[in-house]
Amino acid sequence: MVLKICIASDGDTLFKIAKKYDIELEQLVSLNPHIRAPYRDITGLQIKLPSWAPFSKPSAPLHICPVEPLPEYLDHWIPLTSLEQMARTHYDVVIVGTGAGGGAVLWRLCEKWGKSGKRIGVIEAGDLLLPTNAQNIATLDAERYVKYWSNPKFWKKIGESQPACPIPDFIEASFPLAFQQFLALGGRTLIWNAVSPRMHPTEIMKWPIPLKEMDYYYRMAEKVMSVTRNYSQGSLLTQKLLERLQTQGFPEAEDMPVAVDLGQTKYGEIHSNVFFSSMLFLARALNQRPFDLTVRACAVQVLTEKGRAAGVRVMSPDKKSYDISAETVVLSASTLETPRILLNSGIQGEAVGHYLTNHSRVVGNAIISRLEFPEVLGTLNILIPQTDERPYQIQMYGPGQYYWYHYKTEPLQQEWGVNFQASGKVESRYENYVSLDPETRDEYGMPELQVCFSYNNRDLEVIRKMAEGVKQASHAMNATLLTNGGSEVCLRLPGEEIHEMGTCRMGDDSRHAAVNRYGEVFGVSGLFVADNSVIPASGAANPTLTTVALAIRTADYIQQTS
Repeated sequence: MVLKICIASDGDTLFKIAKKYDIELEQLVSLNPHIRAPYRDITGLQIKLPSWAPFSKPSAPLHICPVEPLPEYLDHWIPLTSLEQMARTHYDVVIVGTGAGGGAVLWRLCEKWGKSGKRIGVIEAGDLLLPTNAQNIATLDAERYVKYWSNPKFWKKIGESQPACPIPDFIEASFPLAFQQFLALGGRTLIWNAVSPRMHPTEIMKWPIPLKEMDYYYRMAEKVMSVTRNYSQGSLLTQKLLERLQTQGFPEAEDMPVAVDLGQTKYGEIHSNVFFSSMLFLARALNQRPFDLTVRACAVQVLTEKGRAAGVRVMSPDKKSYDISAETVVLSASTLETPRILLNSGIQGEAVGHYLTNHSRVVGNAIISRLEFPEVLGTLNILIPQTDERPYQIQMYGPGQYYWYHYKTEPLQQEWGVNFQASGKVESRYENYVSLDPETRDEYGMPELQVCFSYNNRDLEVIRKMAEGVKQASHAMNATLLTNGGSEVCLRLPGEEIHEMGTCRMGDDSRHAAVNRYGEVFGVSGLFVADNSVIPASGAANPTLTTVALAIRTADYIQQTS
């Protein structure tokens, strides 16, 4: 046993030392046989103690730390502000909607304004649903994920078709519409696959923004969204199939750009929100400066004074009306809801609600032989992008339901599924539009939307090319397309792509555009739009990255002119 030595203080005895250090007297006597009388004064003598005994006893008793009451607490994982309080506040900017566009504007303004006295208010029609992208949630594998985001409680169907779409010989179906809105804090970025390609340059060249300037804002958006082509880095499945595509008719095939944070956790800095969502914009904004946020608040009208935005009229769940005043209003409520608010506010420019576009989508499922690939298989993540000659793109996911793994063990099997999703360019036409229903109103007394949408012959030709493109790509990959409903590929209903654009398109001419090059509504100073609706033409690329880039640019303009 390792012993400790102490020097007896004035008046000490073995009995007192045993009591002082909480040691059995008999044990202390056995360790110090040279002291025969345990009650004799031993001042100044060396005393042996057990190794576990403390050298000294606290001079005062140990007190319990005082429990301080919290001055306030949070009911939710993000601070919320009541509509009553917001109605008593005058804001520099009010943002309607928290999807990719609204989130980007909020983050950029908070970053730019820092600790200034500017006041920002945010209004969201949906409720608190998820604090992150659904694919970051441990309990949602691919099957449960689809079942969860398909829940009709989160979606609102929009309008019905007016005219019938022309039906070519190669399509054996009619065209009912499937447009719908997703209502929740964070919008559809909670449930997207985070695919983030840039719009093809030939599309942007028609916009009132120089390519060089768009490149600047694209790079900014890609940085803040962590867009990378390394999601499937090292995957033999992606590598092998890319080689087949690139050597057999698709030289432009590439690793799909995805907004995923692949940063390694180091020094305690966690990178757990892998798949991007607008929640990251809200988080970055909240950590820059405070802002007021309310949910389940339906914006029904933009308030104006003398040709300038003055605020927003909002309805609460219990149908009370609140006027929230602001110097600047940014509508980011979606391609369908933003024109509805404008039209209900009496802001009826020639282009407001018109030029509705949405990618056409052709899909197919194929199988590949597992025996053609060595270990380890990895994830399939390939994009065949739009080109000057190809007015569509093809996304490829796999294997099977293992695009992201999430605590699941990939089973051993001889065949794996490959999912093909082709998105086609749809022409911007005045004849495709949304309008207010003169007869039907929602629970807040606001007119419902009607949707008038059809494909023209050029759109249908793109669809035909897409179908052939998917077949050619599957052949190049040595993947066998499966027959579903009588054909190897099928066309999704218009609106199911959920890539709506164009109803508040950007341009220099108010006869053909709803907003100017900075997103400001023609005829109403201080009123801006920052969502998919400002994109003038669909192209074939997923729109979210473009929306974020344009929203950041709009925020910069607001900051510079405020």
